[in-house]
Amino acid sequence: MKLAIAIDGPSGAGKSTLARALAQRCGFLYVDTGAMYRAVGLYALEHGADPKDGEAVQALLPGIHLALRHENGEQYILLNGRDVTRDVRREDVGMAASGVSAHPPVRAFLLETQRRLARENSVVMDGRDIGTVVLPDAEIKIFLTAAPEERARRRCEQLREQGQDADYDEVLRDVRRRDENDTTRAVSPLRQAEDAVLVDTTGNTFEQSLARLSALIDEKREGLR
Repeated sequence: MKLAIAIDGPSGAGKSTLARALAQRCGFLYVDTGAMYRAVGLYALEHGADPKDGEAVQALLPGIHLALRHENGEQYILLNGRDVTRDVRREDVGMAASGVSAHPPVRAFLLETQRRLARENSVVMDGRDIGTVVLPDAEIKIFLTAAPEERARRRCEQLREQGQDADYDEVLRDVRRRDENDTTRAVSPLRQAEDAVLVDTTGNTFEQSLARLSALIDEKREGLR
């Protein structure tokens, strides 16, 4: 029996890190949909297109080929054959991803790939609209969140660990701007699915959050048997 675990939530809530760990624990395929949107945003930036210009971004889509590669439990994102796994984590690319994701042609471009992966595998998939749009029939849905200040602090720590400069106030402004963009966009806005379980990780360590989600998933899976 194939199962789909859909994890939605705002930027910086820890979705990708926790989803990856849960997939490894469950033996499921991990699908980071945010990396796909980031790759489109990166391509737009590299080609001088404004990510918020729908027509300009749509014109670029025929030149984009995305692929996921999984090795030793890690997901790598390939843009036209180039490994951009690290590049897509840049702050400017994150903002570009928020811009391109508002365009219906971009969402349609990526939607079928995401659904195909879920049809062919048991998956843990995270993003902004997985439980509401991409996999509305997912057996397990979680809405993962944390206070903006907490998410900005975590992001600063992550950037510094990667050797990048990080100003807390600037990162917090970016977090709040992305929240505004994601929750107010006309197409597939960020929102909690009616049947999703809300999990707030504010103040939690990674281990505490993982234990909370693992217990929740074990309970849900038991109920499905």
